[in-house]
Amino acid sequence: MQYGIPIVDGIYWVGNNDRRTALFESIWPIPRGVSYNSYLILDEKVVLIDAVKDLSLRGYLLRLKRLLGPDRQIDYLVVNHMEPDHSGAVPILKQMFPAMKIVGNKKTAQYLTKLHAIEDDIHLVADGEELDLGKRKLRFFMTPMVHWPETMMTYVIPSGILFSGDAFGGFGCLEGGIFDDEVDVQYFEDEILRYFSNIVGKYSPMVQNAIEKLGKTEVKIIGPTHGPIWRSNPAHIIDLYDRWSRHDAESGVVLAFGSMYGNTEVMADAVARGLSDAGLKTVRTHNVSTSHISYIIRDIWRYKGLVLGSPTYDAGVFPPMDALLRLLSTKRIAKRHVGVFGSHGWAGGAVKTLTKFVTDSGLDLVEPTIDANFRGSPEQIEQCHALGHAMVRRIRGAYQ
Repeated sequence: MQYGIPIVDGIYWVGNNDRRTALFESIWPIPRGVSYNSYLILDEKVVLIDAVKDLSLRGYLLRLKRLLGPDRQIDYLVVNHMEPDHSGAVPILKQMFPAMKIVGNKKTAQYLTKLHAIEDDIHLVADGEELDLGKRKLRFFMTPMVHWPETMMTYVIPSGILFSGDAFGGFGCLEGGIFDDEVDVQYFEDEILRYFSNIVGKYSPMVQNAIEKLGKTEVKIIGPTHGPIWRSNPAHIIDLYDRWSRHDAESGVVLAFGSMYGNTEVMADAVARGLSDAGLKTVRTHNVSTSHISYIIRDIWRYKGLVLGSPTYDAGVFPPMDALLRLLSTKRIAKRHVGVFGSHGWAGGAVKTLTKFVTDSGLDLVEPTIDANFRGSPEQIEQCHALGHAMVRRIRGAYQ
């Protein structure tokens, strides 16, 4: 990837791969890294669409120089999103191309000043406004809170390319292939969902607004700021985003539990056996002490059913489970069927807290709830098994 990669004639991917960062935003594990996608348009005017994080600029600037040659300059830098993993290189680009104008909206201008002390050569655009490049035009769609206030998307006329910012993007480096038909799509779809559910999902109503705003725009290619470029089937990733942001889920169950001494884990195993006995194959089990929370959130966003199990800890839930409940509340998870179970020693509290989370969140509580004192009795273990059966009936639409 030493050279820019053509997307269509005159439009190139010039981004970077980040294999050094272990935690995206210092929170989310990225074991296979992440790409920062940037795009160069060579027309009568030269336009750079989004920049990159400022961790490794040498290869990025070399790609730009090779495409520009010794004489051409960048006329415009379009900033769809000001988060530093995309705007970190802006000050250096401005030094290299001093005549370059930065294109963005009013919020973009505010953040340019606050983040990078840039106040001059800013070209403000509004929703639906167009910028003439010569053979092509750029049309701008304002998409606030997908997932920052200034976020927008840039559409290339007549190429039909939508540069979508963080929308439709996900974790994972682009290892040679940059297009959806060149990569392991299943892997990237999983990582796009993990990105969406943990970072964008809270703003699902705004995602719906953005999809509606795109309306009947003919989108032939989608170029996000992370992950693969969707050229073979852009409608597929739009459909996934549409379903995820409506909280529509697949048939399956996530079983998330914590266990200090193994008693709650025995109950979890009984629930899992009940799910299997009822004919459900799609079960994702997570020990909240060992699974990173981002993977648990991803799976909860994907599937209709959720079973939560926790021992009592300081009259409440086990701390890793408490963290999961707080994040689910923050992300505003909806339209899920939820069962709860737990155990306690000298005082209870976990099951009460789990049940309150379900009702306060407006989720559907699936009975029975089971609260065991120390070890579950044979009757309580059988109830856990019954909870698995009840959950399968519920997600399949049988409410009796």
